[in-house]
Amino acid sequence: MGMVIALIVIVAGSVVFQLASPWWTTPIASNWAQMDHTLTITVVITGIFFVVINLFVAYTLLRFRHRPGQRAAYQPDNHRLERWLIGVTTLGIVALLAPGLVVYADYVSPPRDALVLEVVGQQWQWRYRFAGAQGKLGFSDARFVSGANPFGLDPDDPSGADNVVVSGNEVHLPLNKPVKVLLRSHDVLHDFFVPEFRARMNIVPGQVSTFWFTPTRPGRFESMCAQLCGIGHPNMRGTVVVEDEPAFQAWLKTQPTFAALRAGAKPASAGQADSLEAKGRALAQTKGCVGCHSADGAPGAGPTWKGLYGRTEAYTDGSSVPVDESVLEREIREPQARVARGFANIMPRVDLTEDELHALVAYIKSLGAPPAPAPGTAQR
Repeated sequence: MGMVIALIVIVAGSVVFQLASPWWTTPIASNWAQMDHTLTITVVITGIFFVVINLFVAYTLLRFRHRPGQRAAYQPDNHRLERWLIGVTTLGIVALLAPGLVVYADYVSPPRDALVLEVVGQQWQWRYRFAGAQGKLGFSDARFVSGANPFGLDPDDPSGADNVVVSGNEVHLPLNKPVKVLLRSHDVLHDFFVPEFRARMNIVPGQVSTFWFTPTRPGRFESMCAQLCGIGHPNMRGTVVVEDEPAFQAWLKTQPTFAALRAGAKPASAGQADSLEAKGRALAQTKGCVGCHSADGAPGAGPTWKGLYGRTEAYTDGSSVPVDESVLEREIREPQARVARGFANIMPRVDLTEDELHALVAYIKSLGAPPAPAPGTAQR
């Protein structure tokens, strides 16, 4: 009897909790309300099965409980019951799968006039690309990827010269305009996800994934990686700004083209930096360095940068060297060559231009060297 009561309490509590739960989905900001509908259908169908099965178990425990002098009737087959179970289960599965398949077919079929946005994921940062005045994305290939060309655009393809490239984690989009998203990865499995848009897609290395959505509410929305992609995964976040068309076009004009970057021009956002240290601080965010290295002395997956410059660092091979600019540059360029003692050999190689490398080193230097020992104090 105790098990029967427990099952009834569990069912009743689950239903009440679901109906009165304070945890509801984030208010939607795109055209994909169908995603919420399919989720509701799934919850309702699985909820019905949950209630019916548990109440049936409670009924059987009560109805067929042990009584002195009674024995269970042996029935090896019940074809009628089997047909009912097969039919009900089939209907339940169809009801679960069919709406999702219909929505997914629309989800990967963007309108012809959709704005094309390419999203490139790399541990642990996002990059973005828009077509230029020609309205066409240039050819890209992994063999062209470098610190100066993170998108891997073909330098000899004229259609890519006017492509607008955004190397930071923030991207702007126009309000109420369909956006076709093309997704690529430079290293491991990622997933571009903006909760308010109900739009997400796995990014598989070696292939281009796609989906589309229409932003329907202006504002700043957080984008994130929804697939565990390494130690810095929690910090692989960005911002999607939805604004009216004039504001979007004004922002787009401030972003560099591929041709401008090849010619040595710097993004407009870089002009806001007052020093190499400020640029290095921004790079530490956009390149995902903060996922492993703290700037305040807090422990992490890699050595903290606070007080790193100037101290003597010990390595797993038994060597110890004072950390200066050349050591920092070498450690950033070749992270697998030598590993600091007490840390795992997990740092990925990050493509940086010479200017970016110098800025990052300058930022690490700005976090301070170890305090000098007091006069008369022996050093260890």
